[in-house]
Amino acid sequence: MSPQSHVSPSNDDTWRIFRIMAEFVEGFETLSKMGPCITIFGSARTPKENAYYALAERLAAIAVKNGYGVITGGGGGIMEAANKGAFKEQGTSIGLNIQLPFEQAANPYIKTLLSFRHFFCRKVMFLKYTSAVIVLPGGFGTMDELFETLTLVQTHKSAFFPVVLMGMDYWKGLLDWLNNSTLGNNYISPEDMTLITSTDDPEKAISTINEFYKKRDSAENFS
Repeated sequence: MSPQSHVSPSNDDTWRIFRIMAEFVEGFETLSKMGPCITIFGSARTPKENAYYALAERLAAIAVKNGYGVITGGGGGIMEAANKGAFKEQGTSIGLNIQLPFEQAANPYIKTLLSFRHFFCRKVMFLKYTSAVIVLPGGFGTMDELFETLTLVQTHKSAFFPVVLMGMDYWKGLLDWLNNSTLGNNYISPEDMTLITSTDDPEKAISTINEFYKKRDSAENFS
């Protein structure tokens, strides 16, 4: 008996290719015109009274004051806070929303909204035009975004840019595990851990990004 496929072919499969292409085209055309931006990840479940919500809002405001726009996943929680911080400073505030069965609503602080049916198209847009990624506490989605970002930078499939973790109490256990178990068992290299910067200071987070590009520009001019 031959193995049976659990997925039945659909006449819609060919048309799905064109919908995927349309998402990429719209994303490329829109985001390529936005100027330097920072992508901020974090949980949609973070309440407004949470300290991380306030941290994300302040971080985004400082980013705008330093000439960056802000890109988020477009939902509530940390995403809303980051868009709010950028919006209040009259900066570029972008939301890349995802269509889900439980309907993630876009937050009201987005100036440029793109909506995606496919997670993988959305993930490309998060990183394609970003100058840095900052990750605040979150769940499976945030972890997925963090580790995919690190993998793409590590393997040079993405441009090299700063990756900053904020919320040290939250990330401490993960960083300890990466150092002790993952690095300790040679599953990653010591250089891989240098891809991550961690801080609870929004000013330091943005200055880390600024310094990265100053050093890169100086090295390019010298060469």
